[in-house]
Amino acid sequence: MKTKLNQDPEVIRHIEKDDGQFPNSSLFVLIYKKVFEECSASDFEKIFETNDWKNSWRNGIYDYHHYHSITHEVLGVYKGIAKVQFGGPSGIIETIEKGDVVIIPAGVAHKCVEAEKDFKCVGAYPDGKDFDIKKGDPSERPEADKNINEVSLPDKDPVYGAGGLLALNWELQ
Repeated sequence: MKTKLNQDPEVIRHIEKDDGQFPNSSLFVLIYKKVFEECSASDFEKIFETNDWKNSWRNGIYDYHHYHSITHEVLGVYKGIAKVQFGGPSGIIETIEKGDVVIIPAGVAHKCVEAEKDFKCVGAYPDGKDFDIKKGDPSERPEADKNINEVSLPDKDPVYGAGGLLALNWELQ
């Protein structure tokens, strides 16, 4: 990797509750600030894969509210800055930037509300799980709720591995 991993990043945590349209989660959305000072897409892919978060992709974040009902998701920002809304139309907006990592629990709506033209991130999923895309349509529930309840907690933090920050924040043991 090009740069050293920040072992003590600032961690931003939000709980986004069910708003009637989006199920959201009782688990924290986690944002690790400045995990890497300098980073590439392959840096994120390597560290995620090392920690069993696979099925990675490179792109931006959709500009509409959506969530995944069958898996959690991690995003590693390797280029630019974006404002992302979590939890649906009434949810919190956070700025994420190059070097940041975002962990989104299954069921939590997320949407890019504004991004620099060059904004890019790597996404991945625990154990390389597939993902679905749900848009908050009432017909998606209760199946989506059932799916979310069946999603297990990951064995490892996507960045720090077993016993990492995810374990501290999602009470993994």
